[in-house]
Amino acid sequence: MDYQKLLSIALEEARSGLAEGGIPVGAALFETDGTLLGRGHNRRVQEGDPSIHGETDAFRKAGRQKTYRDKILVTTLAPCWYCSGLIRQFNIGTVVVGESVNFSGGIDWLRQNGINVIELNSAECIEMMANFISSHSELWNEDIGEA
Repeated sequence: MDYQKLLSIALEEARSGLAEGGIPVGAALFETDGTLLGRGHNRRVQEGDPSIHGETDAFRKAGRQKTYRDKILVTTLAPCWYCSGLIRQFNIGTVVVGESVNFSGGIDWLRQNGINVIELNSAECIEMMANFISSHSELWNEDIGEA
């Protein structure tokens, strides 16, 4: 599986979120063969809804699935605890993380609970988030519940 190719879709979403004045986290849910089911980005700021994280947006847009164990969730940033809970609740089998340098979220917990977590250490993801956190620290802290 070309995880970089899958990540490129999540990155498009993250860039869209940033261009809209939001937090640059994008995600996409795929079948194991790479078929895209849903994609989305963090829209907490744009829609005033604290539950619209990148992962939840992609998950909702993918619609109902009979099972999630064979699905791949790709996200530009390590999932927060809220999104990690979603992953565990629905037993999403594989999570591909663009970066966990700026924020490690719940990836260790996910691994401890049998989720296959693949970290890509994408320079673009790392730089985008570092720049955002540096220039919008108050908004970032609000997003991760530390405001």
